[in-house]
Amino acid sequence: MNIYGQTIDLVSIRINEKLGCISRETSKPCIFRVYAELRNENEKAYEPQIVTIGPYHRGKNNLQETEKHKLLYLKLLLQRRKELSVDRYVRAIGDLEKSARKCYAETINLSINDFVEMMILDGCFIIELLRKVRFKELRDMNPDDPVFQGDQVIIGIIHGLMLFENQLPFFILDVLFNMTKTQDPLDNISTLALDFLGSRLPRPKVSETNGISANNVNHLLHLVHSSWCYSFARNYPSNGNQEWSSEFIKSTAELRESSIKFKNAKESTSVLDIKFENGVMEIPPLMIEGHTECVLRNLIAYEQYYQDTKPRYFTDYTTLMDCLINSAKDAEILRHCGIINNWLGDDEAISTMFNKLGNNVSMSSVHFCYCDVVHNVNKHCRRRWTDENVEG
Repeated sequence: MNIYGQTIDLVSIRINEKLGCISRETSKPCIFRVYAELRNENEKAYEPQIVTIGPYHRGKNNLQETEKHKLLYLKLLLQRRKELSVDRYVRAIGDLEKSARKCYAETINLSINDFVEMMILDGCFIIELLRKVRFKELRDMNPDDPVFQGDQVIIGIIHGLMLFENQLPFFILDVLFNMTKTQDPLDNISTLALDFLGSRLPRPKVSETNGISANNVNHLLHLVHSSWCYSFARNYPSNGNQEWSSEFIKSTAELRESSIKFKNAKESTSVLDIKFENGVMEIPPLMIEGHTECVLRNLIAYEQYYQDTKPRYFTDYTTLMDCLINSAKDAEILRHCGIINNWLGDDEAISTMFNKLGNNVSMSSVHFCYCDVVHNVNKHCRRRWTDENVEG
């Protein structure tokens, strides 16, 4: 055999070996890294500042202090339950290791032992934290806990738990939670998680599980997304699936010139619930503070990766708000109407945030949530323009 023939054989062997390593099992990952074009719009919005959860950001030098805290929380959990060993947790999570690993879109280069240890430490840290937030008596057991010494740490942890890349499979959290569950009826992981995360999210506050089953939740970000969208999705118009012509609406200042009024829909249970009727656009109030952009960006990133997430509620919401807020003047008008509660202190910053949220984000030509709103607003503007010309 000549050298060329040997090369072909070697290449064939290498490819066949690689093909043999590919599992025939089909798995559907639910935890991804944000794609580069979106990340480059605001890299900090996708990066943990205090705590890493899961493998993607594991081992970062500037976040090692929290790793010690995870061990402390596990120790406190065991002490409270009068357990001397983590054996039963290791066995339980060890049985789920393969399923958990498949939840990550990337190959995780950790040994089985390291992966299981990470799941236990991260998972127990989260569930112990959720209980400490809800039950004051647990905080009193460790009054020097640095997590509860100032709002900035708590805010940073909430920020971390809302990151798309910084997630654990929810079934891991659910198993660990149920293994340590108390008799208190309030000791429910979904309720505790939404109470904690909702305390710092843009208002209206997310706090209701709305009957969402833990079996249908991928991770904490998914839980928040599902809960936030639930009441709006129930009332989503059936004709919302019509083909969207990609028509947009004018800015707030321009719409006011067409006699459209803006009203604070303060009774709404969902920040998404924007309506237009009889010349009045009702928009639920939105509190905008330091982490608002981060929250919205990660909810949008989640929607970008799930083809079955249709409509893309937050993608559509920020698209409509981008149309309405084209300048600092538009933000100022909505602020005066009580629709925007601006904790950033700068109307220009609000405008800039919404104008950039849609960059490098894909939209569908169907399933646009606000198709009827846009259509009716433009119809109102055309009718008023026609009436004025006839009068003229």
